[in-house]
Amino acid sequence: MTVTVLTARALLLDMDGTLVNSDAVVERIWRRWSERHGLDGDEVMKVVHGRQGHASMAVLLPDRPVKQNLADNARMLAEETADTEGVVEVPGAAAFLASLQGLPHALVTSADVALSTARMAAAGLPLPQVRVTAESVGASKPDPEGFLKGAAELGVAPEDCVVFEDSGAGIAAGRAAGMRVVGIGARAGAHGPDVVVRDLTAVRVEAAADGLIRVHVGVS
Repeated sequence: MTVTVLTARALLLDMDGTLVNSDAVVERIWRRWSERHGLDGDEVMKVVHGRQGHASMAVLLPDRPVKQNLADNARMLAEETADTEGVVEVPGAAAFLASLQGLPHALVTSADVALSTARMAAAGLPLPQVRVTAESVGASKPDPEGFLKGAAELGVAPEDCVVFEDSGAGIAAGRAAGMRVVGIGARAGAHGPDVVVRDLTAVRVEAAADGLIRVHVGVS
């Protein structure tokens, strides 16, 4: 495997599909929603990864009022927060997070505080001190707002950040923020990240001189 080395001053981490494998829950919740609205479940699943629920609904049901999408999204979030069956860490996530202790990093997720807390706990992972959640932003990924806010909270310029993402919406958001993107998992490769790996066992992080972080991607 070829090793790529990226240099950064901060790392911005998506949650679902990047640190936490929550696909089982997402499939259950959204396929039920698809059936209620007479939509093709396979087509719905192509849209929902990486986005806030109401943003996915706006794509899938473009004529439905925003207020209705927001109310439906609140119900869906409650369902997702209560359902942690099958939620596990992405391989290597615990060791990866442990290696970031003392280094500037933030969680940037389309989940809200309650859902991100529940899923990280279910996967046995510690929550980063800095979190940008659904409540923190006015626009969902693929809008870059969340990643730009994460960089600002860490006091780092966008171009000095590396994003870890699995979804098309998330990768597009990182790109739009002017950041380099490491794609995690099978979904990522089709969306043009700078480099893609199967999971976090293929990533190694080390502190370098002058406050820099070296990210070794593709390690075996």
